[in-house]
Amino acid sequence: MTGSFELGDLKLENGGVIRNAKLSWKSYGTLSPARDNVIVYPCSYGATHETQEWLIGRDGVLDPERWFIVIPDMFSNGLSSSASTDPEFPSLVTMADNVHAQYRLITEQFAVDRLAAAYGFSMGAGQAYHWAALYPGFVERAIVVCGSARTSLHNRVFLLGLLRILEAAPEYAGNGQFTAEPVAAKRAFAHVYAGWGLSQDFYRARLFESVLGAPDLDSFLQTDWVDRFAEGAAADQYAQALTWLAADISTSYDGNLAAALGAITARVLLMPSATDLYFRTADNELELTSLRNAELVEIPSIWGHRAGSPRDIPADLDFLRRQVRDWLDV
Repeated sequence: MTGSFELGDLKLENGGVIRNAKLSWKSYGTLSPARDNVIVYPCSYGATHETQEWLIGRDGVLDPERWFIVIPDMFSNGLSSSASTDPEFPSLVTMADNVHAQYRLITEQFAVDRLAAAYGFSMGAGQAYHWAALYPGFVERAIVVCGSARTSLHNRVFLLGLLRILEAAPEYAGNGQFTAEPVAAKRAFAHVYAGWGLSQDFYRARLFESVLGAPDLDSFLQTDWVDRFAEGAAADQYAQALTWLAADISTSYDGNLAAALGAITARVLLMPSATDLYFRTADNELELTSLRNAELVEIPSIWGHRAGSPRDIPADLDFLRRQVRDWLDV
């Protein structure tokens, strides 16, 4: 089932307003009579419910025969309210803003008073963390796959580089808007992203050829990165990069991350990739020391960040499926 949840004029935590805001969504499975089997599965950077639903299935990571799974489309993904379709879109929409809107969707659309789990990968993992931090009495479990409670300084350097590329485009009009799609800038954006999204070990082993079937590196960069980013709008890519840059569950705790983590009552499963260049295992290990009820399971992969979204990686997908399904059964 799909829908578009009308939020009205949505006030944001940094003072902006999304006029006539809407949240696109899709659900999978059947809501139990007790309404106690809901998993919210937020989107990662540039993703939509359509590009994420491969993970859901009877033999998938999330089983729709047991769970009622809702994918809310993140703001500026082109389906929910987005910078690409609103020239007056606010300069910053945070992860907290997204999660507060998702909370309204879950409670008002589905009349749910308890969330079985929040599951997310990458930016979706950040939103899962925010769910647990913002609604501690509401969320039973949080599954954080290749994500963090706060965007690290090294991760911020990566994102600032992407933003500066888009701002350098002659089509850039300021305030995250563009007079036309900046084709050359987005090509550069994609090439930089490709160097971070997969590990040095991945490239050394030339898995883009042996596993993904690309004839050479240039072809892989074109089909897997340049063409994919060309499909999205630069204004949305810019806006979501700012959302990622500002991600921090400790905002309402005066920047005290340990206090924010300690306030989480949900069971938390942290699943970093051993070779992720964005979200390092060391960051999750530090978070683990402040969480009340959590465990960390590292994905033993050379696929870098992509190990957390292993659609084309059978070994990593099997590992993720087994770990998540077993953990949800406890």
